[in-house]
Amino acid sequence: MRIAIIGQAAFGESVLNALVERGEDIVGVFCPPDREGRPPDPIKAAAESHGIPTFQFRRLRNQPAIDAFVGLNTDLCVMAFVTDIVPDAILTAPTNGTIQYHPSLLPKHRGPSSINWPIIQGETKTGLTIFWPDAGLDTGQVLLQREIEIGPDDTLGSVYFGRLFPMGVEAMTEAVAMVKAGTAPCIEQDGDQATYEGWCGPQEVIIDWSGPVDQIYNLIRGSDPSPGAGTTLGGKTVQFYKAEKREGDSEKSPGEVTEVTDAGFTVAAKGGTVFISRVQPEGGRKVSAPEWTKSIDLRPGARFGS
Repeated sequence: MRIAIIGQAAFGESVLNALVERGEDIVGVFCPPDREGRPPDPIKAAAESHGIPTFQFRRLRNQPAIDAFVGLNTDLCVMAFVTDIVPDAILTAPTNGTIQYHPSLLPKHRGPSSINWPIIQGETKTGLTIFWPDAGLDTGQVLLQREIEIGPDDTLGSVYFGRLFPMGVEAMTEAVAMVKAGTAPCIEQDGDQATYEGWCGPQEVIIDWSGPVDQIYNLIRGSDPSPGAGTTLGGKTVQFYKAEKREGDSEKSPGEVTEVTDAGFTVAAKGGTVFISRVQPEGGRKVSAPEWTKSIDLRPGARFGS
């Protein structure tokens, strides 16, 4: 079975390597163009190491990209972390169609930031879906799904890198084997259960200190390590990472610093406090909270959100 992969980054690389290890016939890899001053995308480097042709187009919906893909005469297209719009002319070109990885339990959390939002919204489970993409956004028929729990202290990083990434690679290889064997199902999504969220960017994760501590903690962990839940201090933005929620009312105003230690600092919220051990100040890099607090002489009584 002649397979083309559209993908990028470490996930795409891992899917490619897994399929090569299984002896699959990968006839081409499509990935984003190289960026000046940066190393090649990991999937490109992996493809070249395996002697697989690579194709790099800024827009897959442009005719040169479509012609290149169609010219490969593929049996299956595998989409492993794709942020570009893939046209129907590519999706339907392979004789067995196209399959795609999505890190949520579709039809829940359609959209580009489907790992962030379940955590931010305080949900206790999520998962991954391998599906047959169509003209809609994450609306295609389901091939297989895997469910995982979201622990009370899980972050975006622990959910993705610890579970959804490795499980996704395994699920992709399983799905390819099912397509090859002719046993891959096509299960319609229940549109009545569908939800959609857009990108989880810095403007979507600004901390509202008037909210309950659970809401604030979920926002921080759901955007750690990216994009980082933000607040202000003295008119300057700072993003929080590596948080811990602590129960018990501090009797301080929400957003007020209650303690500064050699390990980090604690901020009051409704119903508890949040301890922060890593930050990223405006215009700077991520640093340990103690390094930052010493640099600005942060003391109890300072107020975030100001």
